[in-house]
Amino acid sequence: MTVADERTTAPAAKTPPPAEPSRFSLKHPRSRIAWIRPAVWLPLVVTLVLLAGLWHWGADQLPYLLPPLSDVGSSLSGNFSYYVHNALVTLGEATAGLGMGFVAAFVLAVLTSELPLVRRAVMPIAVVLNVTPLVAIAPALVVAFGFGPMPKLIITGLICFFPILINTATGLRSVPPQVVQVYRTLDAGRVELLWHVRVPNALPYLFAALRIVFPLSIIGAVVAEMSASGSTSGLGTAISVASSMNQLPVVYASIFVLALMGVLLLLAVTLVERRVLHWHDSTQ
Repeated sequence: MTVADERTTAPAAKTPPPAEPSRFSLKHPRSRIAWIRPAVWLPLVVTLVLLAGLWHWGADQLPYLLPPLSDVGSSLSGNFSYYVHNALVTLGEATAGLGMGFVAAFVLAVLTSELPLVRRAVMPIAVVLNVTPLVAIAPALVVAFGFGPMPKLIITGLICFFPILINTATGLRSVPPQVVQVYRTLDAGRVELLWHVRVPNALPYLFAALRIVFPLSIIGAVVAEMSASGSTSGLGTAISVASSMNQLPVVYASIFVLALMGVLLLLAVTLVERRVLHWHDSTQ
């Protein structure tokens, strides 16, 4: 074989792959400044403008149903401390009730995943409790616990209880049998298997439930304030009082604050999930 033949048969040199653009470059798929691209923010802006136009048209056609947006803004800016105070009360009830429901649901999820007898005894009652209209039992809770915050916390906790229980129990029981068998061959106890295998496997399911129940806790607190007697503060009480006095700007301003609180809570849960589950495919 001649030198010319060797040159013609030699494999072509591989070209190096292109370097990945910087995280601060707009060409990066997960750029930190991607929000400045019109394709990211323009659809939302157009949607908000259309909704504002529809609201303005509805306020002209149905003034007894929708107040002008300027009146809602004036109510927010003129009584800012009033809305902040009531929002903090509702937020405190929502987070406290959610904490109570989370602890109870997580403990029961662990018990039902480890003890089939507990699962057969508890799950039917949890399903019945989930389909029970909690507004109907609010007066009974007031009679049992008085006019303090406890009835509101119980209603909020019950609303958040079932999604956390079902998702966490599903995650705890969905560990692949091969993984469980490997740990058992290493003489891992039930507690070690729970802590090192089942709980990490249940975290994606748990955060999926939290993305639902964090905004849902705000709804639960508002429902509790409206249905439980003795409420003197909170956005639910503000909506009830303003509705009885036909103060539509106050009603819609309170609803706007509630929606903002729900969005912020959902954003906080999402950020925590990305930090905790950075290893999971759901956050990629």
